[in-house]
Amino acid sequence: MRTVAVITILAGALIASAVAAILVGAVAIAPGDVVGALLGSDTTNGTIIRELRLPRVLGAALVGAALAGAGAMLQGLLRNPLADPFVTGTSAGASLGAVIAIALGASATIVPLASFAGAMVAIAVVWRLARLGGRTTVLTVLLAGVVLTSFAGGVVTFLLVSSDRLALRLRAVLGWLQGGVSVISWGELGVAALVVTVGATAALLLAPRIDAYAFGEETAAALGIDLERTTLGVLGATALLTGAAVSIAGLIGFVGLVIPHALRFVVGATHRRLVLASLPAGAIALVLADLGARTLISPAELPVGVITGLVGAPFFLLLLVRSRQVIV
Repeated sequence: MRTVAVITILAGALIASAVAAILVGAVAIAPGDVVGALLGSDTTNGTIIRELRLPRVLGAALVGAALAGAGAMLQGLLRNPLADPFVTGTSAGASLGAVIAIALGASATIVPLASFAGAMVAIAVVWRLARLGGRTTVLTVLLAGVVLTSFAGGVVTFLLVSSDRLALRLRAVLGWLQGGVSVISWGELGVAALVVTVGATAALLLAPRIDAYAFGEETAAALGIDLERTTLGVLGATALLTGAAVSIAGLIGFVGLVIPHALRFVVGATHRRLVLASLPAGAIALVLADLGARTLISPAELPVGVITGLVGAPFFLLLLVRSRQVIV
């Protein structure tokens, strides 16, 4: 019953935050005009709401849900509350794919596809590296992710320094690396929603198996869990979630780290409940962060990653101190 109550509260908060994000923006629009725009009025306000604000709010919700869900699964798999989508190299691969596309002069519609492809290639490389020696373990996955992240970061830095084309588009590259929700079309949003739905469904199906990892891989194997298939499934699900998120928002930190960690105090450590709660909670967090990015220094706009970093770092430090006090 407690989990149902938490999910209900989060669903209501998500609706409220989305409504606030649609109502508030650099251009002041009366609530009545917003309702008319949503109903299809053919005015300038209608264009602003339907083509700019609404897709961006829905995109932010998708990105937040995807990152938080991926973080919950990876923290369980790696048995580390500090794990997030960055540790497996997925985000690094996605950023490398985007930067390469920009360096080659790709259009704005191609860059998200290149980012998603980079995420998929990264997780394939991590899985291949983790299987060296014949047996895949959580430790080898983590080490392979660290190696790939370092390598991808080095390649991105090399390209930024050596490419004249990137120098001319440095603002776009930095905007991508700092994070910012950018939905070009409803079609792009639909594809991202489909990928996130598939990834979230897979995560919920795999979540009960992750619970067995709490006592170690040997115990999980003794309970009948196929470690290799479960690890591959979790990596695949988190790659879909992270790849879709990074493809429309760039690199955004702390959402996948803080949200699952905070919710453990509320819903417990059972991963099906944790993932179910993390999805709407992550969506709320990023919708509000994007709202702050759009309005804090309006008409200028901050990268969303700046907001999540400024809020997420102190919040995570508070959670860390609280958890240490509980242990003591």
